[in-house]
Amino acid sequence: MVNPALVAPALDPAAVDPAAAEPSPSTSAEKQRFAKTRFVANAGLAAGATYQWIVKPYREGKFKKGAKGRTFALIKAGLAGAFAYNRLKAAVDNAKGDPLLSKAVVPLTAGIESLKGLGSKLRKGNASDADLSSLQDVITGVKSAGQSAGAPVTDRVPSLSQLGG
Repeated sequence: MVNPALVAPALDPAAVDPAAAEPSPSTSAEKQRFAKTRFVANAGLAAGATYQWIVKPYREGKFKKGAKGRTFALIKAGLAGAFAYNRLKAAVDNAKGDPLLSKAVVPLTAGIESLKGLGSKLRKGNASDADLSSLQDVITGVKSAGQSAGAPVTDRVPSLSQLGG
């Protein structure tokens, strides 16, 4: 009869080579190869969230005092604003992996940073036309940068559960 305590370590690659248990990082070539794909995914989610949960309800007047469903619309818009900011930051980080894309996106970094407090403003109902215009300008700029670098961005609307967590 074979003792299982003696066989198990021989079957475990980590027991033989501890480095085998750790995932190996992607090479810089792999990171660069997927940079555009990740950029498009993140920018698309930011654009979709912005349109679906901020721009569209704003145009429909759902953020105005006395509007039916205003509180819920403001909460969703606040979550979408924070989500869009997060995805835009991720898109810029992804763009750094592609030389052409990074040249196109770097000028937009300041615009993205200016959106940092937008989620809070939207949740509190303090967002103005200028805030909305600034957000749309940043989204348009990111889409244009992607297009010029051969990475066209299309809106991808995230679910409410994606916005929250």
